[in-house]
Amino acid sequence: MPIGSLGRSKSGRHRPADEPQVEATSPDEELTSYLAALAPDSDNETTASGFGSSQVYQLRLQLMANEQLKELAAERQTSPQALATEWVMQRLEWEARQRGH
Repeated sequence: MPIGSLGRSKSGRHRPADEPQVEATSPDEELTSYLAALAPDSDNETTASGFGSSQVYQLRLQLMANEQLKELAAERQTSPQALATEWVMQRLEWEARQRGH
């Protein structure tokens, strides 16, 4: 028995030709309902770190700045996201002190 065939038909088809195919454009109602149930009620994310509700911001950096952030985070054994968050929080605290708040 040749090993190469492994019981596949020689036509190379994965399904018999008479099997109806589902169009990719038809919505999957079950999947849509499942994903809607998993989605948060609002855009705010809550964290377990005592901050209450928080908001997600997207940060775009130039390639060199991104690489530098990754290197610094690796040296400090943290993630680039955590390091950037720490820096923003420190800066906001500094700004508040400068304003006398």
